[in-house]
Amino acid sequence: MSDLLVLAHEDVKGLLPMDECIELMAEALSDLARGRSWQPLRFVVRPPEEQSLMGLMPAHRSPPGPAYGLKAVCIFPGNPARGLDAHQGGVLLFDGETGQLRALIDGSAVTSIRTAAVTAVATRALARPDSRVLAIVGSGVQARPHLEAMAKVLPLEHARVWSRTPEHAQAFAAEAEMPFSVEAAGSAEAAVRGADVVVTVTSAREPVVERSWLARGAHVNAVGSSIPTARELDSATIAAAALFVDRRESAVNESGEYLRAVEEEEIGPDHIRAELGEVLVGSHEGRRSDEELTVFVSLGLAVEDLAVAEYLDRRARSEGAGAVVQF
Repeated sequence: MSDLLVLAHEDVKGLLPMDECIELMAEALSDLARGRSWQPLRFVVRPPEEQSLMGLMPAHRSPPGPAYGLKAVCIFPGNPARGLDAHQGGVLLFDGETGQLRALIDGSAVTSIRTAAVTAVATRALARPDSRVLAIVGSGVQARPHLEAMAKVLPLEHARVWSRTPEHAQAFAAEAEMPFSVEAAGSAEAAVRGADVVVTVTSAREPVVERSWLARGAHVNAVGSSIPTARELDSATIAAAALFVDRRESAVNESGEYLRAVEEEEIGPDHIRAELGEVLVGSHEGRRSDEELTVFVSLGLAVEDLAVAEYLDRRARSEGAGAVVQF
């Protein structure tokens, strides 16, 4: 038998501050670029006639001590209407020496925080450092942590948010407690035009952002689309941009943004300038000029979940947080 740590949603939120998660994600992506961690493509179960799906995301990390991680997550598109996160699941942490299960962690909270932290890492690496105007397209579960994360890495003076449901955007703006102004925009175009940095966190199947709306030198983080049949940016944006991804293998197999641009704009794998981790370790260049349009396509990686799980396991055990059961 072993001591299994169980961390619920509120446990994760209390133990994983955004600023620490940003540095944790930078380290995890750098380790991936250096070959210190390994992950295959996620395995997705899509039952016939079902709108939902299940994704299995395994990963392994070697130094300084080996560990295995597995995130099992179900995606239910109808959940937001029920007041629930569309992502439901858990992250499992296994001891790399014995294979014993060490921790079971709420996957929704992990995904929310680490996804925004990765976006912050990409923005810090790729956006113009003087970026002051932020646009967030979408006001769901991911919007709030992304606003927090962007405030950690940019000298923001103003943010605009748009949602298909205007009341949601208005409530988001009213509730935001930031040292800069946050307003609800009347349209996606109104939110995006003139923005230095754009974050898309929607469940859109077709583009919600057009190339003609984007300012010269803008940086765009495409976060909401993680399957081949969905996208948030039009193909003209992808074709015009310096394109960065979290993982090439994931992008060419899973990214609706990339795959549709291959069909419509005839781009190929060489259009991907670099993985984010490669930029972080200096093996590939990032932004080349202040005039360049940059796009980061974030699909989410198992190595990110593994890094968070290890951090939470250490911190929770040292602070006596969560619940420990015999397993």
